[in-house]
Amino acid sequence: MEIETLEELDDHLDSDGSLRGLRLQDLDLTTYGDRLASHGDLTGLVVLGGVVPVAVAELLLTRGAILFPGVADAPVDPWRGLYFPSDLYADIERGYPATPDALAYDWFVDARLRTDAYCTLVRAIHDDSVTDELDEFVQGRSVVGIMGGHALQRDSHAYAGAAGLGHALAQEGHLVATGGGPGAMEAANLGALCRSAEAVQEALGRIAGVPGFRPDVTSWATTALAAREVVVGDEPQLPSETLGPSARSLGIPTWFYGHEPPNVFCDVIAKYFSNAIREEGLLARSNAGIVVLDGAAGTVQEIFQAVTPLYYAPEGSPLPPLVLVGRAHWTETVPVWSALQALAAGRPMSEVIHLVDSVEEVLPLLAPHP
Repeated sequence: MEIETLEELDDHLDSDGSLRGLRLQDLDLTTYGDRLASHGDLTGLVVLGGVVPVAVAELLLTRGAILFPGVADAPVDPWRGLYFPSDLYADIERGYPATPDALAYDWFVDARLRTDAYCTLVRAIHDDSVTDELDEFVQGRSVVGIMGGHALQRDSHAYAGAAGLGHALAQEGHLVATGGGPGAMEAANLGALCRSAEAVQEALGRIAGVPGFRPDVTSWATTALAAREVVVGDEPQLPSETLGPSARSLGIPTWFYGHEPPNVFCDVIAKYFSNAIREEGLLARSNAGIVVLDGAAGTVQEIFQAVTPLYYAPEGSPLPPLVLVGRAHWTETVPVWSALQALAAGRPMSEVIHLVDSVEEVLPLLAPHP
């Protein structure tokens, strides 16, 4: 049983229940020494991160608990879970290299640390914490994944189309999930975050002056943060566990592609060190379907990763639709469609793969909202 708030811990301690098997995650235990001591043997209790003063730590260890301390020299808190855009872009006024997002990438690619056992453990714990909270965040939601390339410019017609698609999906009650990066991913997240078509158009106008993240991530991010502030207004930031049912826009990026900064038009961001876990997590959670916009190598990889479970699915299994948008792109520029058709021949997946000309054709092809 995981306990992630002090309120939950208070309730459990008041119930005089056993502490064996409990996981106390990222809690401030400064004032809990006496209450924990009253339970005697603490064997089987695991404390993950948080604030644990020396006296409390000694109590835990001598009574048989397992204690995983926080990590003082890493730029991330491995126990925290999901991020808000303001977390990753803190200190952006000093330039993108000063932000927690950039510092985490620098730490990730540091050759001295890449194979260090301690750092490997920290990254694994971090990604597991993200997955744990992400599962809770999407529970019960109809999720549509939107894939697409990072090179799409903000001032392009295709970018506006992707934003319109994201908005239409969110208006239908879907949670729009992307790879969380720039380009088509940012456009879809922007559209989903906006509560009206007018707000989408206004946001597009505000960010068009900085069309891409190259060569200046700082200007790209700053412009977007200002536009996001207008979109969300002065609403208080809700905890992710409260926000989940009303969220419209989710980003799942990775520090593996550190040259692609995360976009800020997400309700929350599930950022991973492991790209493999990130990609599988995004595809597996897209239970209402996957929409693929123009892209190159990374997008092609995601297409075939999505196709594999469709290909091997047994007869009668419910399959989420896979919709490729852009007939010329997927039959001529990057001729993936013919391969998909060959794989689908005679299999149930043939009924759920689609090739369309425009984003306007996508919605009727997706799984209906429950």
